[in-house]
Amino acid sequence: MRKESILITGAAGEMGQALIYHLSERNSPNILALDVNPVPDKIKKRCRQAIAGDILDEKLMDRLISEYAIPLIYHLAALLSTRGEFTPEAAHRVNVDGTLRLLQLAAEQSSWMGRTVKFLFPSSIAVYGLPNLETKEKAGAISEDQWHMPFTMYGCNKLYGEHLGRYYAHHYRQLAADSQRNQVDFRSIRFPGLISAFTLPTGGTSDYGPEMLHHAAQNIPYACFVREDTRMPFMAMPDAIKALTMLGDAPQDRLSSHVYNITSFNPSAGEMMALIRQAFPDAQVTFQPDPKRQKIVDSWPLDLDDSRARHDWEWEPDYDQARAFDEYLIPTISKRYQ
Repeated sequence: MRKESILITGAAGEMGQALIYHLSERNSPNILALDVNPVPDKIKKRCRQAIAGDILDEKLMDRLISEYAIPLIYHLAALLSTRGEFTPEAAHRVNVDGTLRLLQLAAEQSSWMGRTVKFLFPSSIAVYGLPNLETKEKAGAISEDQWHMPFTMYGCNKLYGEHLGRYYAHHYRQLAADSQRNQVDFRSIRFPGLISAFTLPTGGTSDYGPEMLHHAAQNIPYACFVREDTRMPFMAMPDAIKALTMLGDAPQDRLSSHVYNITSFNPSAGEMMALIRQAFPDAQVTFQPDPKRQKIVDSWPLDLDDSRARHDWEWEPDYDQARAFDEYLIPTISKRYQ
């Protein structure tokens, strides 16, 4: 008997841990957690099974197909933007080849079970690429259909992953005599920068925000790698998890797109520093922009237009800027480092 389970890749990462905790609190015990790194024990105990393995391992994928019935996949595994620029070929293998293997798994699971498999895919603000600051200022809040000219391998990978998802949802093996439609119900969110109070940043170019906060809470000096006037969208991690599960729960006939923007607040790096210093007056923050990383952040939108998500599945963040810092980030991080 194949065991029905929710598959979460990248389960040991920031978002993976938060999602597992959230789903287990919603009485979803049949979680199959997969990560190349060991899943922490406190998270592992909330899962049916945790597997340390690589999404590029064909034998492992075959095992998942044969042992489990998987109606829902959260494919979170990825090599993030900063790390991806040091090893772009490795980023492509993980972010593109890995996504392709998971989509293939979803299609095969659908054939086994005789029903559609939902595939939730976190995309990123990195899919956008604006050429200069003047254009960025004029553009304002960007919609899903604008400025698809990413500057990073990660952004290219995520944009292609979205296209692969659309292909599997509508055109997979379209010329084959036995082709089947609607095997994969692909749904994606383009996330802004994410800030978690519980897990440390792991290689994203937007991580100057959470890095600044975690350093300040530990009274460790921090040299911010972007200018003080740098502005981009951010979101508290609980809202990111809320959005993933809301989109997963939304009736398919309500969805007008496979890909959605969401956002919450967009402080400048200097404004973020000021908020942090209100809580940690001794915070030692300096601004030492790295020209190469600054260029990447400058190519991302000033803000995101998330009206499509608000209309289709009633998206609305719980944490605006004030509540994110006052009720979630500052109290939780302060307690962490006491």
